[in-house]
Amino acid sequence: MKSPVSDLAPSDGEEGSDRTPLLQRAPRAETGDLPNPGIKPVSAVSPELAAPVCCSARYNLAFLSFFGFFVLYSLRVNLSVALVDMVDSNTTAKDNRTSYECAEHSAPIKVLHNQTGKKYRWDAETQGWILGSFFYGYIITQIPGGYVASRSGGKLLLGFGIFATAIFTLFTPLAADFGVGALVALRALEGLGEGVTYPAMHAMWSSWAPPLERSKLLSISYAGAQLGTVVSLPLSGVICYYMNWTYVFYFFGIVGIIWFILWICLVSDTPETHKTITPYEKEYILSSLKNQLSSQKSVPWIPMLKSLPLWAIVVAHFSYNWTFYTLLTLLPTYMKEVLRFNIQENGFLSAVPYLGCWLCMILSGQAADNLRARWNFSTLWVRRVFSVIGMIGPAIFLVAAGFIGCDYSLAVAFLTISTTLGGFCSSGFSINHLDIAPSYAGILLGITNTFATIPGMIGPIIARSLTPEKTFKKGEEQRSQGHRQ
Repeated sequence: MKSPVSDLAPSDGEEGSDRTPLLQRAPRAETGDLPNPGIKPVSAVSPELAAPVCCSARYNLAFLSFFGFFVLYSLRVNLSVALVDMVDSNTTAKDNRTSYECAEHSAPIKVLHNQTGKKYRWDAETQGWILGSFFYGYIITQIPGGYVASRSGGKLLLGFGIFATAIFTLFTPLAADFGVGALVALRALEGLGEGVTYPAMHAMWSSWAPPLERSKLLSISYAGAQLGTVVSLPLSGVICYYMNWTYVFYFFGIVGIIWFILWICLVSDTPETHKTITPYEKEYILSSLKNQLSSQKSVPWIPMLKSLPLWAIVVAHFSYNWTFYTLLTLLPTYMKEVLRFNIQENGFLSAVPYLGCWLCMILSGQAADNLRARWNFSTLWVRRVFSVIGMIGPAIFLVAAGFIGCDYSLAVAFLTISTTLGGFCSSGFSINHLDIAPSYAGILLGITNTFATIPGMIGPIIARSLTPEKTFKKGEEQRSQGHRQ
């Protein structure tokens, strides 16, 4: 198979260099093109000489960060399920069901739903503000988090970010009792804590991930977010059903504190400061990155803002997150209000799409690095193809899901396929920051994630305003009545 490589290949001495448009001062840097886009970037150490994977420090970091992002998303999404049980349905559910509203499920329930949790009279608009308030804090700490991580390391920043979020989560029931304002403020504070996590992790990987292992290591690391969603959605539903919604926040808050202790004790910012890394693995990582990192101390803010590759990532990140965040926050509500599943079924079915996405992220990471290392495909080609699959595929099936009515099986299937295909983006634009400027990967992610947080802020509000009746659009009813006449 002929790989899409450029005919203008640099010498071997240039292959591992950080020839990025963000750092170069030559005129060609202003074109915005990736440096030598057709060339497969290789590390100074060939894949055959790579340090073993088993018990390695870099893969231990990947798995600990995997569980960190597992906790991170558990803390983020548990409110999406708990809110279904927190709200007094008689307050907001207007009796406006048309002949096109889905029939309620009649499956026998052997155990009665625990109803001891306090109920609140929050309308649909208020719920939208509660769900979106997290992102008002989240957007503030993106760029500062990336900057601090690039200067001081990401270990403590990421650790304390999740720790703070866990502590705030424990106070969620108390804040809800104080009122909507207190709960919105608390969720915004949680967002402040979580906002530093992705930039901090990207900054750490700039010192830990050999170029030809980036897709594997980062896909493992960030796949924890998807598995956290997979586990927390149904588990939150079970806790709400058999206990009450307050225990959702107590449980996940305590898990976050336990993870923080393990993270502080077992992780180091760089291979040089790691206490148990083998000399061979340390030399392998450092030699593979020796030409990747810049010695420039000041941050090249102006070249960053002029970089077309960076703005391409911004557009891709924003577009992907609009779908992702809207589904993440409103899928449990859709399962209850439209498909009319109970709280227990709701949690499990809402998690199914993210299980597919988790598997896709792991497999696509392996595939991406194999295409680059074994089949000599260029990094640019791999990132583009995986991004296209991860954007176009979900769009097709998500649009299709809007036309299937009350077919429960097809609804869950289309949403699952849509979210699963989105996992390809984890080896596409999501890690492209490390390709174009490893030294500033945390800052770059902070910039792109700042824009990509906007959909989380306004997506749930817009979605709820477009569906005030929680049923199918009136146009379908009118067309049907026309046919009957």
